[in-house]
Formats: sequence, C-alpha cells, structure tokens
Amino acid sequence: MTISAMAREIDESASVVENILRNRSATHGITRRIGRDSVSLCVMCGRGSSGHAGVFLRYLIETRLRIPVSASAPSVITAFRTSLMLERALFIVISQSGRSPDLVAATRSARAAGARTIAIVNETSSPVADEAEFVVPIQAGPEHSVAATKTVIGSMAAGAALVAELTEDHELQCALARLPDRLHRATALDWSEIGDDLTRASAVFVAARGHGLGSAREIALKISEVLRLPSIGLSAAELQHGPRAALSSRTPVVMMRLMDETAPMVDELAKTLREQDIPLHLCGGPNGSLCWLASDDAATDPITMLVPAYRMIERAAHACGFDPDRPPYLSKITETF
Repeated sequence: MTISAMAREIDESASVVENILRNRSATHGITRRIGRDSVSLCVMCGRGSSGHAGVFLRYLIETRLRIPVSASAPSVITAFRTSLMLERALFIVISQSGRSPDLVAATRSARAAGARTIAIVNETSSPVADEAEFVVPIQAGPEHSVAATKTVIGSMAAGAALVAELTEDHELQCALARLPDRLHRATALDWSEIGDDLTRASAVFVAARGHGLGSAREIALKISEVLRLPSIGLSAAELQHGPRAALSSRTPVVMMRLMDETAPMVDELAKTLREQDIPLHLCGGPNGSLCWLASDDAATDPITMLVPAYRMIERAAHACGFDPDRPPYLSKITETF
C-alpha cells in the first residue's frame, strides 16, 4: 500500500513541535512588547482546524491569563461591513496558508481598531502575516494532504508556547518540552478498534471537556472530511443535554478524559453510556479502552491525543477505499469571504 501524505505528515508532527520549541525568539519578542496586564479581552480568529486550535487556546488563555476569550466572526467585517471596538484587546488569528480573504480582512480591521494582533501561521510570507503586528511561525514545511495534521498540532503547540511565555508558566513550559517525545511515542498507539466500529455507524460523536474540546472538534472534523461520515465534536457536558437523545447502538462515542478537574464528570458519563450499551471508545483514565500513554499534563495531552486519532482515520480511509489525501469537493486552501 502506498504511504499517504497524511500518514507522512502525522509522523512529522513531533519534529515540527521540536522545531517550534527550539526557536522561541518570536514568542519571547512578543511577550517583551505585550504585557499580560495590558489587555482585557482576547479574540480568536480561525476557521476549520485552525478554529479548533483556537478553542484549545481559549481554555489556556482563560485559565492562565484569566481574561475572557471571544470567537471572531469574520463575516461581521466582510459581509456586514462593521468594525469592532477592540482597544485593549489581543487578536490572535490562526491560519495554515494565511491566504483566506476573510481572515486577512478581520486581521486588518482588528489592528486598525487598536488591537494587538498576532498571526500564528505556517506560511509567514502570506497576507494574514503581513496584516498582523506579530507573527508566530508554525514552521511545519509544506503540507500536501488536504486534511491538515502536522500544522494543527504545530499551531496548538505554538499557541501554548506563547501562553507559557506570557504567563511565565514553568509547569506548562516543562510539559511542552516533553511534548515532542510524547508525540513520537503516540505514533505507535493503535486505535483501530474505533475504525472497526465506524463501518457500522450512521454518525459519530466525539466528546471532551476543557482543554480537550478543541481536539474533540478536530477529530470529528477529520472523521467527516476523510471518512465522509457525519460527525460532531462537542463538550462532554453538552452530551448530557439535547444530543443525548440521538445516541444509539449506531452512533459510537469517542471520548477523551484528561487528568484534571473535569475527570470525575467524564468518568461518570462514560459509566452511564456503557450501562446504556452506547458504543464508547474512551482515551485516558483507569477505565479507558483506547491505548494511551501515561497521563502527563492536561494542557498538552489533548495535542498528543490527536496523533493516534489521525492515524486511525487515515488507516480507516484506506480500509474504506478512500484516498485520505484528497477528500471530495475540497481543496488545500479554502478562500472564504
């Protein structure tokens, strides 16, 4: 079987993160010029996988910097022609290509409105990077598969490194230092049992809480994108509300459990789902069913969990006769207005 670009790029993730952590001059320079007390609001901007990295960063910023985070709606700028009042705001845009016109326009407008603007991008010579005041490079190199993997992991790691610098969080910095090795070891984890369940599924639910929510949404997107199967990523707390009514023997649940304050609730939900015979694949904790490394840090484990999930999805695509690198109707760069 030919090795897909997606498989190669998943395996490059550890090296990408190692390179980001080795070259911290960008994040260090930003922290010297932006004091943590100089902003009272953060606005995250990004679509698709980049938006999921933004959800991950939201929890890091709100729990470490203790400032509220809002998701940007670029159409407010591009469609409704309305500029926002963003003085004392930190505007972070995340993009792989840095070329989508709506992200360019939103970044330009935020900077003109007085926000401190940071672009986390893979292509530093791009319109989004040009419009931002500061640039944090992902440095992942070319990504050929339409389904982004190493750039998503890289953007999460780069954002976490920025937060660690802004907050002088030694514990987070140490967790990031361990991340490349954990990403490398995670490539050996086999989550094929999920793939076996997907062949009988009508839809998939992927759930987590807190720092894991962005990864849950990202995994759900990849299941829809690469396996062409309806999938939704949501908070494990939300799974106890309306979506619970849609669960059945044909809707497997993939859930991630982190070693933090959210663990007891996830454990209780997992117990309930199993009692109701809902197919559950749980990563983490003493009752986990998926192969996992020993838990490390709740802020970085969600990044590591992406690796076995991506590998499972890539392999399941081959088993279904799909090309994981070329999902139908999609292109590598999506230009949204």
